[in-house]
Amino acid sequence: MKLFDVYPLYPIEPVKGSGSWLWDEKGEKYLDLYGGHAVISIGHNHPHYNERITAQLTKLGFYSNAVQNSLQVALAEKLGKLSGYDDYQLFLCSSGAEANENALKLASFVTGKKKVIAMEKGFHGRTSGAVAATDNPNIVAPFNAGHEIVFVPMNDAEALEKAMDNEVAAIIIEGLQGVAGIYEPTAEYLASAKSLCESFGAKLILDEVQSGAGRTGHFFAHQSSGVTPDIITLAKGLGNGFPVGAVLIAPDIEPKHGMLGTTFGGNHLACAAALAVLEVIEQEKLMENAADLGEWLIEELGKVPAVKEVRGKGLMLAIELAQPVAELRKKLLFDYHIFTGSAGNKNTLRLLPSLAVTKAELTPFIKALKEALASV
Repeated sequence: MKLFDVYPLYPIEPVKGSGSWLWDEKGEKYLDLYGGHAVISIGHNHPHYNERITAQLTKLGFYSNAVQNSLQVALAEKLGKLSGYDDYQLFLCSSGAEANENALKLASFVTGKKKVIAMEKGFHGRTSGAVAATDNPNIVAPFNAGHEIVFVPMNDAEALEKAMDNEVAAIIIEGLQGVAGIYEPTAEYLASAKSLCESFGAKLILDEVQSGAGRTGHFFAHQSSGVTPDIITLAKGLGNGFPVGAVLIAPDIEPKHGMLGTTFGGNHLACAAALAVLEVIEQEKLMENAADLGEWLIEELGKVPAVKEVRGKGLMLAIELAQPVAELRKKLLFDYHIFTGSAGNKNTLRLLPSLAVTKAELTPFIKALKEALASV
């Protein structure tokens, strides 16, 4: 049997990690400024994270959601406290796509409707409903295309109001559009979406799968707007590499047995991993670090002559150039041993490092970027 070849792969195999660094099978060292798609939130191989998971594994690795699991209760309490949503309810699953799938399903359940308004250029995952709400026809199979989805330009309040009607179950918006190239919904736009949901009996879903877990300097990107959504989704950085997804649900949404379900979601190891991540974020003040370094990076990158625009917040940043960045990314990786990310906007380089990255680690990147730009 061979692998189903759906990924274009770099000829590099990381075999070891520590903090913001990776080593390949040849012993070559790389600076990781992409974190496996914003997953590595507290750094590779963090000792507290390793100890938490190892200790749990020696006790019990898994049992289903047919029994009580006090780790889920502890995780809900910790997540509520750190995020500021301690009055919300928590449903645990195993990925961001699964979190968004359950969020959309929940909104449909409680409103009795099925139409969804999503944002142009948005990305919510590759499962049935999540990919239908993703604005990329290339990854939507005919099987997924039967959902009632209306796409509108983000930050166009007039278009949103025009698309809204009594058949809409939910509006789904990323806290910060990641795959598209780091585009932010304005506070005014989120407030308008929330108001429309209240007027038409719909639910506002904030997809914080990539932008949550402290990445923007707030626990969730939308928290700088002052808008409170009905449902929030979270994954990626919550597990630091262990598959963890979460749906935060407003207290006025009533749960019913059988409404949602999962076999692996909220398992003992997943909870141990997520608890370790939240503990490290809090104890090491990583949200503050993300906010401070983000401001510094935006200022420093803005001084680079070839840089057209720097977008984002905290350690979720986009560097836009006047030309495609594919060759630049290759040069940074192969000549300077620095991992960076791409985006739907082909002229955009994405930075999604560990929230524990340091200024001393980022400074050589700025130097390498200037040199690489001069030669590409």
